Amino acid sequence: MTEREGTGTATVVGAGIAGLATAIGLRRAGWAVTVLERRTEPERYGAAFGIHPTAQSALDRLGVGGALRAHAVPYRDAHIRTPDGRTLARLPLERIERKAGRPELLISRPYLLDALLAALDAFGDVPVKLGETVSDVAALAATQDLVVGADGIRSAVRTARFGARSGPRPVSTVAWIGIADFESPVHGETWGRGRFFGLTPVEPGRTNWYATVPVRGAGGSTGPAASSAAAEEELRAAFADWHDPIPRILDATDPATWIRYEMRHLHPALPSFVSADGRTAPVALVGDAAHAMTPNLGQGACTAILDADALTRAVAAAPPGPAALAAALRAYDRERRRSAQRTAFASRTLHRFMSTERTWLRDAAVRLLPG
Repeated sequence: MTEREGTGTATVVGAGIAGLATAIGLRRAGWAVTVLERRTEPERYGAAFGIHPTAQSALDRLGVGGALRAHAVPYRDAHIRTPDGRTLARLPLERIERKAGRPELLISRPYLLDALLAALDAFGDVPVKLGETVSDVAALAATQDLVVGADGIRSAVRTARFGARSGPRPVSTVAWIGIADFESPVHGETWGRGRFFGLTPVEPGRTNWYATVPVRGAGGSTGPAASSAAAEEELRAAFADWHDPIPRILDATDPATWIRYEMRHLHPALPSFVSADGRTAPVALVGDAAHAMTPNLGQGACTAILDADALTRAVAAAPPGPAALAAALRAYDRERRRSAQRTAFASRTLHRFMSTERTWLRDAAVRLLPG
């Protein structure tokens, strides 16, 4: 490992939101950073990320807030509805805005990835190496001062350092996402029996949508993938008699862009997000590698951004030396692990609540929520 005045060398494994944001933070702190990504090109599929005000502040600290706001739209006036269109409750977006002084924002995934990649490119010395599969984490750690596992729910870095006890667990639900070339007059979520459908703004003239249905037969794919004609017809049939504009939204989306995947979460929860045994370079996990969750709270991107911000703040504040770096990583773990795992648990609990077959009890409870 190298010894440099106040800085070091780091490899970030994974070029998603968590990995790119972490690489930006480390480079801003003076570290020499390399990003390795197993895919041969950045993921370009659609869908919108909800960015909570706390995550917006983190992106501001990373120097990416301006680029976020250039392409994001505010999320306001959204409701929870029944399949026939009756309103059960309002989503608490106004309370979030009053408390934070800024609204929840929605941004298309490609726009956010482009903003992060542009921020890295501006440094001029942070290579993002595509098509690089990491198979020997120990060998990688022997050449670095820090390895960051940002390689998703099937993280090779996590398995190498923490074993295979924690891993992807299915929740018996297939999710679909897409962006329609149609601007919906209503936003929010519609909850039915064992399934739901969500509509959010994403940019003028277009609508982001997501839907879930129970797994049938052998289940869905293990990750985002193109859909089949039979699966598309099954989805249309599942929501054919739901309120307007849900059927029209599906009709206004090119089926070739629909994404289908089986929802999974990381279980059981990890005992730590860091490993620093002193024998080799320490490892820190961020994003889905650390706490992959169901998407029901819409917090996946936010928690990844908050991880990156917290990790790089802790590292930047540490004095030189392996002991100080290990202490900084423990500080990161204290700041983020319980918070992220509480969010993951809450999202999984909400998934059960939303997907229940006992809709009368669920709907009665939702009607009691403050307006």
